[in-house]
Amino acid sequence: MTHTIVAELVGNVAAVSVTPGDTVTATDTLVLLESMKMEIPVLAEVAGVITEVAVAAGDVVQEGDVIAVIDER
Repeated sequence: MTHTIVAELVGNVAAVSVTPGDTVTATDTLVLLESMKMEIPVLAEVAGVITEVAVAAGDVVQEGDVIAVIDER
């Protein structure tokens, strides 16, 4: 089963911590967003393997944009 991680707010992608093929556990940081001079980590909501990373450092995301897809294990 796949799980899609989406942005909950508008922000700039400051850093991407994962690449496709990486194994993550719930609460691992996937991406760091900057918004209103604050850094907001985007966390994995489930454990599994990253199958897609839809953003890169420097991108601007809108609320609801796909950040990553995790294949649950």
